[in-house]
Amino acid sequence: MKRRGTPEADLQRAVVVALRFALPKGTIVHHCANEVTEAGPRGARRQAILVGMGVNPGFADLIVLCDGRVLFLELKSLKGRLSPAQVAFRDDVLALGFCWALVRSLDDALGALADHGFTTRVVQTGTSEAQRDTGAEHDGLGSSARRATS
Repeated sequence: MKRRGTPEADLQRAVVVALRFALPKGTIVHHCANEVTEAGPRGARRQAILVGMGVNPGFADLIVLCDGRVLFLELKSLKGRLSPAQVAFRDDVLALGFCWALVRSLDDALGALADHGFTTRVVQTGTSEAQRDTGAEHDGLGSSARRATS
């Protein structure tokens, strides 16, 4: 049987590994499984049970807790779009004063940490080739070149 492509799940696994490496010891990187993928009435019943237990539709894929800071990360493939529930969750989180970021790549994840003041072992090494060609500055989404330090 051929394996189905799972770009968001693959990205999430890579981001979790990178965050655990880049962030200080003791940082919590957590994924809250907040949806049932089972189709039909049985899946709908299970989802209703989870909502009753406190599951929030649109909850971010990852939450990062580090040094008194909280960052919610929503991971999407390059073409993925936020659902209406995800947009509402983002707006609620931002209104409460917490940080939220859309992540489409490892660079986006590392950029979100930098943009929101997280201390990491990752430092900026200069502009990427594309930025040199266009003269673009860091866009806040993590497109600057980065490397890990020991």
